[in-house]
Amino acid sequence: MAAIWAVVAAIPRGEALSYGEVARRAGLPRRARLVARALQAAPDELELPWHRVVNARGAISLPAGSQDHAEQRRRLEEEGVVFHNDRIAAFRSSPATLDEILWRPR
Repeated sequence: MAAIWAVVAAIPRGEALSYGEVARRAGLPRRARLVARALQAAPDELELPWHRVVNARGAISLPAGSQDHAEQRRRLEEEGVVFHNDRIAAFRSSPATLDEILWRPR
């Protein structure tokens, strides 16, 4: 769990990662659900920016209309994250590969 917590703690303000990307960066590929459990188990004193972790579509996974969903969205918007149709605008679930950077249309 410590590796997951370290990755979440390092997510910069105004950015978000998917559960799957957090798992991959923690050395636990294909363990996105473990990330959710690790965030739930995190001690409060860690003060992790849990709100910066979203699903692979760039949307909040907490139930729409819930207080927790509203809190996560509020925190992200306070950091400058822009939503479009309940998804983070320009969200990528994983970083661009070198091929994507070099060969994308300009």
